[in-house]
Amino acid sequence: MSSTGWLVAGVVVVLVAVLPYWLPRAVIALRVRIFARVGVEEGIRAPGREVPAEEFKRVYGHPAANGRSRGAALSDLFWYWLSPGPEVHQEHLEPGPRYDDVARTTRQILAGLSREQWTELVGRCTRRVLDELDGHARVHRVRLRDLMMPVWAEVYYEVVFRAPCPRHVRDLITGNADDVVSALKCTGLRHMDRRARLTAHLRDRLAHDPPPGPLPATLTPREQAYYLQGTFFNTAVVQMSEAMAHLLLALAQHRPVQDRLASGEEDPDFLDRVINETLQHFPLFGVAHRITSGEIPLDGRDPIPAGSVLLFNYPEYQGSGGDPFDPDRWLSPDTRPSAFIPFGVTANRPCPARGFAVLTMRVAAEEVLCRFRLGSSVEHTRSLPSRGPCLLIPRTGAAVRSRTRLAVMRFTDRWEGVWRSLVQLVLGSYMVWDARRQGLCRNYFAASSGGPATSVPAGR
Repeated sequence: MSSTGWLVAGVVVVLVAVLPYWLPRAVIALRVRIFARVGVEEGIRAPGREVPAEEFKRVYGHPAANGRSRGAALSDLFWYWLSPGPEVHQEHLEPGPRYDDVARTTRQILAGLSREQWTELVGRCTRRVLDELDGHARVHRVRLRDLMMPVWAEVYYEVVFRAPCPRHVRDLITGNADDVVSALKCTGLRHMDRRARLTAHLRDRLAHDPPPGPLPATLTPREQAYYLQGTFFNTAVVQMSEAMAHLLLALAQHRPVQDRLASGEEDPDFLDRVINETLQHFPLFGVAHRITSGEIPLDGRDPIPAGSVLLFNYPEYQGSGGDPFDPDRWLSPDTRPSAFIPFGVTANRPCPARGFAVLTMRVAAEEVLCRFRLGSSVEHTRSLPSRGPCLLIPRTGAAVRSRTRLAVMRFTDRWEGVWRSLVQLVLGSYMVWDARRQGLCRNYFAASSGGPATSVPAGR
């Protein structure tokens, strides 16, 4: 081979070797540009030039920042991802009697359990799922989101129906939730048949053995099934599984914090501070959009006009990832982050689980930590498309040397990131186009107002 050939071969080898370090970021940047072009870039960013960080909460909580879906082109994409039944999903209902009825029902269902009952329920479901791991004395390589999803499927089924969740129903719930979150992260296409199986089960259950608690009176039986599927067996299961994956992965990658918890010498509030620190670095919400129903005044600037789309960026507002992981910052008001809204703002559709999310995360984490030491070497990002690869190392038995396994995990995760970023580019671009083509939100409001519908809402 000539010297030129050797040079070319050397360059190729170097490019391939460093592929995991540059290609995923380059593909993500390209995907963002494609989303902006295909999805029609719109909206006023907060924080941003028009809504600085110091006005973020005031604008977010303003009574005129109350529109949710109608009038925003990107609503078509969210409705597409959350089908079936996005028109009755609590987060996407427009303000009015139906939203008030649905939100009140959700609060009543969640308030049906005391703190003691929540603690017992989450502990019991977590132990049952952990008991299913094969071989309690060996090291398990798991994806934390996958590990925790059955826990929350069982928990929320029992919260709604006040009865233990049968295994086949748990499989329906986890299949539906996994399909939704995989589509949201653009790591997989939607599988509407998978989602439809859960819908059919819920409609049958409501017809023959309805839950003892309330259901929204303003919804039809079909819509009530969609409501339960979207609110409890989609959003609640997904968000709590994601939250737990972030928490356990943070513990796996910050061994001193994990050791402090395992020692039993810390005060009872230490784990709550760890949870807050996790939610500060890895907020569950990315960008929440609202459509203004009236003008919103701004200090020293022109007001935000009615009909504007506001894009509230949680990670940017919280400054997520900019500081070291330090749970002790929450001990003092002087060091505690002031820009911290893990469950939204009280005045504008706050997360219904805000009153007990930390409690239930603490219970589930304690159940895991009493059995296992956690170890992981993967990249930890807010979106967590890897689903959180982690080693569960039993606390009983002989010590396990995990250094080699962690090195292999790091290598594997980096190369998986290359393939995954390409998959996200292709599938994400297709779903943005398909969502715009189907126009689920646009056509729904056109039909309800008597206007023309341009396409059949096939995702509903």
